Amino acid sequence: MTTLQPRRVMLRILATAAWAISMFTSTQAQEIEPRAYSNAPIGMNFFIAGYAYTDGDLPSGTLPIRNANIETSNAVAAYAHVFDLWGQSGKINVILPYTSLSGTAEGTAVLSGQTVERNINGYSDMSSKLSINLYGAPALSLKEFRNYKQDLIIGASLQITAPTGQYDSSKLVNLSTNRWSFKPEIGFSKAVGDWTGELQAGATFFSDNTDFFGGKTRSQKALYSLQGHAIYAFNAGVWGSLDATYFAGGRTTIDGTESSDLQQNWRLGGTLAFPIDAHHSIKLYASSGVSARTDNNYNLFGIAWQYRWAPGF
Repeated sequence: MTTLQPRRVMLRILATAAWAISMFTSTQAQEIEPRAYSNAPIGMNFFIAGYAYTDGDLPSGTLPIRNANIETSNAVAAYAHVFDLWGQSGKINVILPYTSLSGTAEGTAVLSGQTVERNINGYSDMSSKLSINLYGAPALSLKEFRNYKQDLIIGASLQITAPTGQYDSSKLVNLSTNRWSFKPEIGFSKAVGDWTGELQAGATFFSDNTDFFGGKTRSQKALYSLQGHAIYAFNAGVWGSLDATYFAGGRTTIDGTESSDLQQNWRLGGTLAFPIDAHHSIKLYASSGVSARTDNNYNLFGIAWQYRWAPGF
């Protein structure tokens, strides 16, 4: 093997292996995550540190507020591991976000139209995600992965978010949602030359928040999502994507009174990822709401650093 071959192998892995984690997880169904179901060598580990900024409405988009002018700064630390699951590659990750939030909003009719102001720093809800590639992404060692070439991949995942963040029931806007959520999803990824097209469909289900704003009970119906990506692989492991997501549903009730907050929203975005060397990568991403039935659009800008390692890598 020449001295150039190991570098080419590493660049091939960088170009093929997915970014381990969607970096802004508190958006739930609104998140945009290209390359969620691409393959990676068994035993690969990822550590991710990132920052995301939003302005506009709250990213959750489902609190009973309007005319929001809120900014959030979000630091994220995460870990992911790729493993063999019934002969196909699987991945598990854990994500811990820390958020700074400030701004004002107006309560809806359910909350008497009062204006609220909030400035808070603390941990948001922690989440974990288990993914498995059902077809087209076999479990491969680092050596075997050198000859892998993607065609069609079909995968599925389950993301669970736990109410671990900072919460105060006397406040309308909080860093935690004070409830559990469960998001099953199925994804398809098809490579044609330097292009890869992806489609992901999911639904987020919520438990009740029984201590919402003054001891009320807040319930929410399922929030359905559909996202697509057009990804282009450049030279030397660099890739970029154009991203879109649509989400609908999620109507809430507070103490049995139904809110007029049915979601029917579109977001568009873009992602650019590039390696620094075999172990380090940087990702830049941005998205913006282009259509929202309830006027709860927001803008998002983010950057993430990823470190990857594995035995023999």
